Amino acid sequence: MEAAAEIQPDGPAIFRRLNSLPASLLKVKYFGTTASNTSFPAVWTFCGQPLNRLPGHLAVARRNSLCTMPEVPEQKFDLDLHSPHPRVRGMTTLDRAAFKRNVVIPAVKVNKDLLSKLEKPLKRVLLKRPGLKRVVEDPEDESRKFLLLDPHAISDSCSLGESEQQILKSFNISPEIVKYNQELTYDHFKVDEILQAVLPEGQEVTTAFSRVGHIIHLNLRDHQLPYKHIIGQVILDKNPGITCAVNKTNTIDNAYRNFQMEVLAGEEANMITKVKEHHIMYEFDFSKVYWNPRLCTEHMRIVGLLKPGDLLFDVFAGVGPFAIPAAKKGCIVFANDLNPDSYKWLQHNCKLNKVDRKVKVFNMDGRQFLEEPVKEELTRQLSLKERNSCLHIVMNLPAMAVEFLDVFRHLLDGEPGSTSLPTVHCYCFSKHDNPAQDVQERVEACLGISLEGLCSVELVRNVAPNKDMMCISFSLPSKVLYKPHSSLKGADNPQEPASKRLRPNEEPLEKKNNLML
Repeated sequence: MEAAAEIQPDGPAIFRRLNSLPASLLKVKYFGTTASNTSFPAVWTFCGQPLNRLPGHLAVARRNSLCTMPEVPEQKFDLDLHSPHPRVRGMTTLDRAAFKRNVVIPAVKVNKDLLSKLEKPLKRVLLKRPGLKRVVEDPEDESRKFLLLDPHAISDSCSLGESEQQILKSFNISPEIVKYNQELTYDHFKVDEILQAVLPEGQEVTTAFSRVGHIIHLNLRDHQLPYKHIIGQVILDKNPGITCAVNKTNTIDNAYRNFQMEVLAGEEANMITKVKEHHIMYEFDFSKVYWNPRLCTEHMRIVGLLKPGDLLFDVFAGVGPFAIPAAKKGCIVFANDLNPDSYKWLQHNCKLNKVDRKVKVFNMDGRQFLEEPVKEELTRQLSLKERNSCLHIVMNLPAMAVEFLDVFRHLLDGEPGSTSLPTVHCYCFSKHDNPAQDVQERVEACLGISLEGLCSVELVRNVAPNKDMMCISFSLPSKVLYKPHSSLKGADNPQEPASKRLRPNEEPLEKKNNLML
């Protein structure tokens, strides 16, 4: 026994002999995934033991057998799986290959037939990164797979929680964790993750846009313009069905309500698109007409106020988002737009939705539309002794609609009847601290009468910081809509009492008296 003890080498001697072995004799395993399906040196190692790295190889650490070079630090798990490679910062031309990044993810090795039984109990600690599979193949053992774990769920001692360990042990699975090398590519990252990595640090990232059929519409800020083409291309890549990205280059401040745009990515030629809003189909040339999908709720709110048989006068109808659903509901509609392209697509959409017999379409200035066909129809409707239908006038031109309200002042002759007067829904923008009060005061100034207690003001949407789109609804007061009673008589001398005004064939009273004498 003593002889045996003399020849048994001590612990440090064993390590010295192992470290003297050539690197080629150490056992190396290759695991992991890459987009190109080309494996790179990777290692499955128990997390609680050191990781050796030799030139061109990674050593395998196993329980009770250890090959180590103490100078090499242990490789840690990557906690950030949402950031592309730092080299993409400042990129202005999209290079998808530059987004590649290798990360190390914790995993446990389990039999295939146990996967379905383990995924639910281990749900709390499983990998939750969209675009990455939780279950991956084991290239060395077809009967087993690797279950990828959330790096944030792993303790500092590189182990699972007690409850998860007990779950694994109940299935005779080792709770020890191995490391899995994963390559992240451009396809794994979301729009905001890509743009946050590309734009200068601290700058606001735009990921919101309006989708109009196959077109996405952006409103980029000045600091984003140097990156406009990459922004457009990334959003186009990440949204299936999109073939074109455009940016608005000016504000909507003209009577036609269209705007100039530039194509950032995709097809430039095809601006004719189709959209579906509340089961109604619309077709139009987006480069020549106005369409805002963010108003779909407001369209339905107004249409919800209508009943079958009501009359709707749509002063700035566009391609028909108020007019067509109202006609579908059984209303009689007078729809007008000054833009010849809007007028053309409005007619087209009425036929497309089979309501062309219920909608009278006009191509006029809004003021002319109110002074002529609207005035004529209001006169006819308000002269009826009995009328069960309601009258609604929609004025959706937020930048200018208030300026048209003066048309209603003394628009009609005659006297108010017993039937209800028209309800006006007028849209406008406000940058005031109290937008509802601001809108009401501006409308009252145009009408020349107070609407206190006679109107309601709704917030439609926030257009920009400190800029809101509002809708004020009110029943037109008879004092506004009808000409004063005094103006109907004695037009030549309105200050003279009515009893003294002459009829066309009547001679002056003084001349009559002279003749009698």
